[in-house]
Amino acid sequence: MEIKITKTTTPKAKPTGSLGFGHNFTDHMFIMDYTDGMGWHDARIVPYGNLEFSPACMVFHYGQETFEGMKAYAANGTHYLFRPEMNARRSNASNARTCIPELPEQDFIEAIKTLVKLDADWIPEGKDSSLYIRPFFIATDPFIGVAISKTYKFIVIMAPAGAYYGDLKPVSIRVEDEYVRAVKGGTGRAKTGGNYAASMAALSRAQAEGCAQAMWLDGIERKYIEEVGTMNIFFKIGDKIITPALNESILPGVTRDSIITLCRDFDLTVEERSISIDELLIAADLGHLVEAFGTGTAVVISPVNKLRYKGRDITIGSGEAGELSKKLYDTLTAIQRGSAPDKFNWRMEI
Repeated sequence: MEIKITKTTTPKAKPTGSLGFGHNFTDHMFIMDYTDGMGWHDARIVPYGNLEFSPACMVFHYGQETFEGMKAYAANGTHYLFRPEMNARRSNASNARTCIPELPEQDFIEAIKTLVKLDADWIPEGKDSSLYIRPFFIATDPFIGVAISKTYKFIVIMAPAGAYYGDLKPVSIRVEDEYVRAVKGGTGRAKTGGNYAASMAALSRAQAEGCAQAMWLDGIERKYIEEVGTMNIFFKIGDKIITPALNESILPGVTRDSIITLCRDFDLTVEERSISIDELLIAADLGHLVEAFGTGTAVVISPVNKLRYKGRDITIGSGEAGELSKKLYDTLTAIQRGSAPDKFNWRMEI
């Protein structure tokens, strides 16, 4: 894939102090077009800036879009991506579900590698810091009518980022028992904006009750735990690690897959299965619920110290990050940053 590069003539000042998350963007972005009959074409990197679209652009009216979340890391002058082939594969699965043309995996990765190389001086090297990468696809036909677009754009933007919730700061989660986000047969396993729009009311209610996120139950029986708003979820019950099995309404997280692999490498028993909220409450009452944590690209590992369900608060552990959460976080971030052996071949040097 040939990529035309136009460098900025007005580089921006790098952010100083606390980086936060998703506020500052690098000097450049990647753009590629799709036209029915031509395929993907005109791959280019240009200075970061606003985009101009018709008000009738179909993505605004019918939500035909998908996105991914990835990170680049810097250590001792070397730059890494973490399992980008999984993001490329999941991106195509999301695109297939939303009728967006798939992009060859090698082109997806090459676009990101080229952009990261160009803006490599934006990658922070501090602990818990990284360069967050947001690739996304949008339908661009200027047409108000429910149909499949014939034109699209693939865009990649990047932002230096610090820790999402702070240094392994535990969070509280509200179990949502009224709204549902997705059901089997829907778009829950695709990374598309509509899933997140559907989560906003539950998120607002959770935050109004002092919780960081909402945890979803299945959309049919409102009984089985699925995932948290921005994370897959894990529970340590006794000496077993339990996480909801993937189905059509749960996002197949890259970090989720990595954590399952690490737990098994630690000789821990991991069960991917249905787990009901009632089973979890019984485990908590018996003192068997030892730890809970979420996983995701942005948060990596997010310990959970409290669940709120129908007005009841369930405290998990001591209120601090648990031993397993800490071990998993330290092990995974060391692999990501190149400071530990990569026995699973997860790092991709840029």
